[in-house]
Amino acid sequence: MKNIVYFDLETRLSASQVGGWHETAKMGISVGVTFSTASQSYSIYTQDEAPQLIEQLSTADLVVGYNHIGFDYGVLQPYTFWTVAEITHNLDLCLYLSDRLGHRVKLDTVARPTLHGNSKTADGTDALKWWAEYQRTGDTQTLLNIARYCCFDVKVTMAVHQFGVKNGYVLYEDKSGMDKKIPVDWKDNW
Repeated sequence: MKNIVYFDLETRLSASQVGGWHETAKMGISVGVTFSTASQSYSIYTQDEAPQLIEQLSTADLVVGYNHIGFDYGVLQPYTFWTVAEITHNLDLCLYLSDRLGHRVKLDTVARPTLHGNSKTADGTDALKWWAEYQRTGDTQTLLNIARYCCFDVKVTMAVHQFGVKNGYVLYEDKSGMDKKIPVDWKDNW
């Protein structure tokens, strides 16, 4: 059985706090989450566990994420000697769809119509607020909030990918609010 690992992470700092989006390596990891099809389980990683997270990603048959090559891997880069994108086999749904549409679309813009209303439960700014609250108070409940949010993003990414594999298309909401179909070929991205 092939091991597909679905992946997402949340950061400690925002782009504005580190000097811009080109400085993702300075953002730090609050929580990273994976779902492995081999073990049928989620794994949650802290910044201290970044090497274990990178190990899981590098041994997967395929890593599926949403903008993980352009963002998440940049955040992970300080924790490994290797270039993360070069030691992993990837399907970045955001890149795939952007290449075909000619512009970027958010995960929510794809998830909501494809999954019939199911979408993200929060956004990255909420995760940043929870991290700041954790730093201020030490309340581990705020870390659990980040982990739950990140787990749900992984679940949504997985559901969008699996829908596309099964049906050969996903839906996205265009700028006028109309749902449009986009063909995808995700069956053999090994």
